[in-house]
Amino acid sequence: MPPLLNPTSYTPPPFLELGTAPMDTAKTAASRRLLSIQNHTNPLPQTNDGLVLVLPRGDKIFANSTTHAKGTLTHLRLNKTHIVDFIVLKDISLSFEVSSIGTRYEGAAHHIPTTNVFELSTPKESGIPKRIEIADFWATVYALFTLYRKHEHIPLVLVGVPNAEDLTHYLSISGLGRLSRGTNNGEIAKMVLFLSRAAFWQGAGTTGYHQQGWLLTPTPTFPSIEAFTRSDMVIASHPLRPPKPRPGEVLYRRYCAAIGKCLEFVAFDIGKPHSDGGLSRHMAAFHKWHNDERINSAWGERGSLETHRDYVNNVLADPGVLPIMMCWDGDLMGYVEIVWAKENHVAQYYPSGCVVGDWERGLHVLVGENKFLGASELWLRSLVHYIFLADYRTDRVVGEPKQSNIAILKATQAAGYHIQTVGFQYIYNDEANVREDLRFPIQEVGLVAEPKKQVFREFGSSVLIVLPRLRSDNSGEQSPKWTTMRRNMQSIIQNWKASQLSVAIDFDAAMLGPPKNGQPLCP
Repeated sequence: MPPLLNPTSYTPPPFLELGTAPMDTAKTAASRRLLSIQNHTNPLPQTNDGLVLVLPRGDKIFANSTTHAKGTLTHLRLNKTHIVDFIVLKDISLSFEVSSIGTRYEGAAHHIPTTNVFELSTPKESGIPKRIEIADFWATVYALFTLYRKHEHIPLVLVGVPNAEDLTHYLSISGLGRLSRGTNNGEIAKMVLFLSRAAFWQGAGTTGYHQQGWLLTPTPTFPSIEAFTRSDMVIASHPLRPPKPRPGEVLYRRYCAAIGKCLEFVAFDIGKPHSDGGLSRHMAAFHKWHNDERINSAWGERGSLETHRDYVNNVLADPGVLPIMMCWDGDLMGYVEIVWAKENHVAQYYPSGCVVGDWERGLHVLVGENKFLGASELWLRSLVHYIFLADYRTDRVVGEPKQSNIAILKATQAAGYHIQTVGFQYIYNDEANVREDLRFPIQEVGLVAEPKKQVFREFGSSVLIVLPRLRSDNSGEQSPKWTTMRRNMQSIIQNWKASQLSVAIDFDAAMLGPPKNGQPLCP
């Protein structure tokens, strides 16, 4: 089984041009963690032209702000069209309370942060306020959560918007916003809708409403129908899996403003054999990468073109595996296999008491191009985001990197992950040396998992790490190699434990990498 991530060292890639970031100057893991949180939650600085973000289909949102008697006034433009204005009211703030509403404790929960109310209006045309379309309204919400990165909820009031009733219904029925039920803040509280960052990143208000979301070809939820897999490595009952996307179909797109590049996930296109020996781009890259020593040392799939074509055909024929290619602005960067964990042999190595979910998925990843090594947290978090969006029933994503792959653990730390060690699992098999096809018993691996609850509710992420016990030879003595490896792992885990803070990180900033000159990599 290939590891979760292929790089053997963690080095910022040339295309990032990181310079000297605060995290590089930190003396301890704890201080690096503090700096990471600070950088991830700082407001996103606008560019000289006011660019805030680029939407998945290429439209751009610009903003410019001025001082207003009631607070800060900001104009938002979609490309060249002025779509909305909003004022952050300096004298009115509300907190999002739930369980205390209607009790004598309402308003007394001082630990709940208060947020200034946002008053949103639309520009006038011939003296009459314009309507705002649902797609443009979602883009506005995207811009608000991008500009105000520390806000878990944004209290919003629609003022003078002709279709305010339709927008309120849209927010409520999609779960993207909730009406305030507070009674202690007068009439203003009854008009407020609280926008939810957690709901936004789960794709609320996208599929079925407009085509602006990160999933370029969203599909309806596939029904839950019983199915069964029986192979040399797995015997499992599980839900029937949906058909795979069309070859070459762009599944997910996300723009990273700080590096000015677009990250795409594309369904693998094996193409057809050509009489002139021509290959599809995907197949040519796959063949080239697996004959590179760096890749082969991790995946062990060096071979001829026909061998690799057979490998990919087998993967494409397996309902439990979705092969995709990762791209930066169309430039092929890496290969991913997204598996359904229940019918994958990884499920057999879950620790006791850890139940494999019906819709749980796993990742096998390689970075094929050397120029893209070292920025794994940019696309790793986006892969998890894509998986959770693709099927809302998926509540955990797992991987099994080699225990020696310190790079992936450092990458998760740089991405703002919360780390939890849950125990050690012994997976060595006496027959390992004769069962070459069973990768798990012949390599030391860790099981990493990212629960959905942590990603969307706490805006960071959680990685469950299961570390195997050390191997021993026939005499029972532990190998010096594994002793050193375990010492390294324990050092990293101790650093993580020392740096744990009960602070919610902005999901958007945390998912897209380390700071660039003190700024978030991506909106």
